[in-house]
Amino acid sequence: MSSVQSPTVGRPGLAKMLLASPILGPVAALLMATIFFSVMSPRFLTGTTFSLILQQVMVVGVLAIGQTLVIITTGIDLSCGMLMAFSGVLMASFAAQKGMNPFLSILLGIAIAALFGLLNGGLVTGVGLPAFIVTLGTMNIAYALTRIYTTSTITGLPDELTFFGQTFTVAGTDIATGTVLMIVLYLITWFVMKYTAPGRSVYAVGDNIEAARLAGINTRRVLLGVYTVAGVAYGIAALLQVARTGVGDPQAGQTSNLDSITAVVLGGTSLFGGRGSIIGTLVGVLIVGVFRTGLQLMGVDSTYQVLITGALVIAAVSVDQLTHRK
Repeated sequence: MSSVQSPTVGRPGLAKMLLASPILGPVAALLMATIFFSVMSPRFLTGTTFSLILQQVMVVGVLAIGQTLVIITTGIDLSCGMLMAFSGVLMASFAAQKGMNPFLSILLGIAIAALFGLLNGGLVTGVGLPAFIVTLGTMNIAYALTRIYTTSTITGLPDELTFFGQTFTVAGTDIATGTVLMIVLYLITWFVMKYTAPGRSVYAVGDNIEAARLAGINTRRVLLGVYTVAGVAYGIAALLQVARTGVGDPQAGQTSNLDSITAVVLGGTSLFGGRGSIIGTLVGVLIVGVFRTGLQLMGVDSTYQVLITGALVIAAVSVDQLTHRK
């Protein structure tokens, strides 16, 4: 008696495919969201709208680069938004009020953010404190230092600080220079993470730090490097924030830490560490931008936009949990 095998046996279903590929789900979500809002609003599927989306997400997009590296190593960084605000205020003040060379002001602002990142990494690796607690503390420190330094908006910035907020025209669509910088940074990070030994070490440390140590990887140096590079990313995000708004704003970045975590989680990076893709984070950033812009075009109140974003995060974390169990 011969048995007839079901034609579906051995073929991975859609659910298995989504669970197996961390980036496939986010890409599918981005495509579905784009199709949905294109149907609901005739103004959505235009070059101008997509240029606006990129301009709106370029700051959080660069923050999310640093956040991705930290989360891959099983950490989380709550300080990124406040570090960005502090760095941006210093850049603007040094250049507009202190008369410092604008390029030197930019370098100092990024360097200060990098030092905070090094401090985060030192406390995590040297003292053994949880990343959540360390970055919660440095978030409050950066917030207080920003308010101590100034409580007013800094204006009159030189052109060097606003360069990345300027636009150029491609096929009749204005493209912000800062979005080009964001994409270049993603490409560089993707290459480093995929094709270099330091990038593979980051994944190894996130997957199993003890196994990585036994394999000869200097786990402390890797973590210090991750948090320091994340600080550099936050400093560059500060430059983009200043360029986009044209001012040094001490109120900036107060929810940017949550926005960056949202983008990373939506992009398929595992909160359990060791798994994720920087390109997935870019997709997650675009998902947030597409949803917010699409809902605005539909006239949905901003409160509901936050509600829907929260629901997306819960869904993404649920998928991450199911994948981890698998």
